[in-house]
Amino acid sequence: MNNEFIKALDNIVKEKGIDRDYVLESMKDALQKAYKKNFDSKTNVKVDINSDTGEIKVYSYYVVVNEIDYGKDEEDEEGCIKHLDPEINLDAQILLEDAKKIDPEIKVGETIQQEVTPSDFGRVAASTAKQVIMQKIREAEKNSIIEEFADKQDEMIIGNLGMEDSKNYYIDLGRTRGILPKSEMIPGEKVVMGTSIKAYVTKVEATTKGPLILLSRKHYGFVKRLFESEIPEINDGTIIIYSVAREAGSRSKVAIYSTNPQIDAIGSCIGSKGIRIANILKELNGEKVDLILYNDDPVEFIKNAMSPAKDVIVSIKDEMKKEALVVVNEENLALAIGKKGSNIKLASRLTKYKLEVKTLNQIQEEGNK
Repeated sequence: MNNEFIKALDNIVKEKGIDRDYVLESMKDALQKAYKKNFDSKTNVKVDINSDTGEIKVYSYYVVVNEIDYGKDEEDEEGCIKHLDPEINLDAQILLEDAKKIDPEIKVGETIQQEVTPSDFGRVAASTAKQVIMQKIREAEKNSIIEEFADKQDEMIIGNLGMEDSKNYYIDLGRTRGILPKSEMIPGEKVVMGTSIKAYVTKVEATTKGPLILLSRKHYGFVKRLFESEIPEINDGTIIIYSVAREAGSRSKVAIYSTNPQIDAIGSCIGSKGIRIANILKELNGEKVDLILYNDDPVEFIKNAMSPAKDVIVSIKDEMKKEALVVVNEENLALAIGKKGSNIKLASRLTKYKLEVKTLNQIQEEGNK
């Protein structure tokens, strides 16, 4: 068993990149527990493994004492009996006079050990070694996958649709699978098993069952990453995405600006003959996207964010509370509010202002009251 164990250990260390000393220490701990369980040992034991030959020896060790400590009981403040040292190991103590028969130079407080390796311990060791090595392989693979995907959170990845159940799609990502809940799909989109799919990583977490990688196509970050992948000027910092607001399957608003006055931010994102924005819209299953020019003047920024509504008048009601009034004519009221209030909600999220929409007629009527 010894030579086989060392060969297996060296192969695993080479193939899986597991620390050799870590496995040996884990083996020692496991064999100590196995010895106590299989050989009904109550004494303190330690296991020694020769890292070159794999030879295994078991030792019992004792603490040298003047008298055996049986532990004590005492009454607490309420008169209840409290046991001190409930786990004290009587069998791990040896009287000084008995210890001197083994080692005449031994002193109180020192430890003395004896080899107690059972003749058939190799069978237990072989079984334990297999379990420990398999456990360490699984741990190493889990840790490796976590390390591989740790910096992928909040990024976009591409995988293949591997399988599905009633609630989730499972995306093959190479060495592991990501979970794409069906509730995180773009409403109305259809997918085909075996095809590639893009998704946004919302969480990477180590669990007892392995790495958990949660994905989404509904998250506003997915839109942001799509723009970064399609627009080179965003990647090189010429165009900056200030903020993104999204109602998945309906409409997204993306606020952008250029750091180079020579570069048109909106034109660059649309691309020649609309090819760049077309690629993004295709991935979003036809979801509408409003490109909004960011302005550090909140009045101008809110005006832009109200697109597709036009002829908008903006008044900042409270800068500290970030509240603003948006005034539109009757013809633009429906566009300003949007279907089920979606446009005004998205504009609020995009600008981080609480927006209230009114028409000139409504304001005049309120003024006459």
